[in-house]
Amino acid sequence: MKIATIVPARGGSKGIPRKNVMPFCGVPLISWSIGQALSSGLGGDVYVSTDDDEIASHGKASGAKIIKRPDHLAADTAGIEGVMEHAIPLMGDPDVIVHLQPTSPVREASDIDEAIRALQDYDAVFSASVMQDICLWQEGKDGLASFTFDYKNRGRRQDRKPYYLENGSIYVFRRENIAKFSGRLGGRMGMSIMPVWKSFEIDSMEDVPICEYFMNRMLKGETCQG
Repeated sequence: MKIATIVPARGGSKGIPRKNVMPFCGVPLISWSIGQALSSGLGGDVYVSTDDDEIASHGKASGAKIIKRPDHLAADTAGIEGVMEHAIPLMGDPDVIVHLQPTSPVREASDIDEAIRALQDYDAVFSASVMQDICLWQEGKDGLASFTFDYKNRGRRQDRKPYYLENGSIYVFRRENIAKFSGRLGGRMGMSIMPVWKSFEIDSMEDVPICEYFMNRMLKGETCQG
């Protein structure tokens, strides 16, 4: 079974300009995902799909193969499914694709391997975190309503069923999913559980020190220099 990893990274970013190449813990942000994929025992070759020359340069320097993404797949409105449809043939049509989000650097190679192993029984697997005691409310036409619990009958925390947060860090799926389900997810789906602290991602500058903290504090082999 042929497995390949893709790290999609376009040049445009509204929240943080040049986000994918911003310095994070001493190296460009995208380099973390590439390094983790290369350290994975199961992830196969690593590809970066990008429209941006600087991202391509950092990707190549970090050990990835580069897929030049056409401009129409780098627009704000472009979906990840189109990016995958374009990239998969250029990756040699692997049987299994691992998709890593570059803005979720707080992960380890072992997380990638675990997600790949989990695919054995499924068509697609996504990384998730257990939200054991989460009390969400919704605004409705009649006012506020408790959504994940019954506020009139809360019961004991440990008796509530957990919810699962799709954290966006890792997706593993079979190649045929793209044509069969028009996306990565579909068919028999499973989860690969990660701790909540690995679910933080960089969408704004306020997220950077949070992710750096966990890289420094929790990941023994990682050293943040920035």
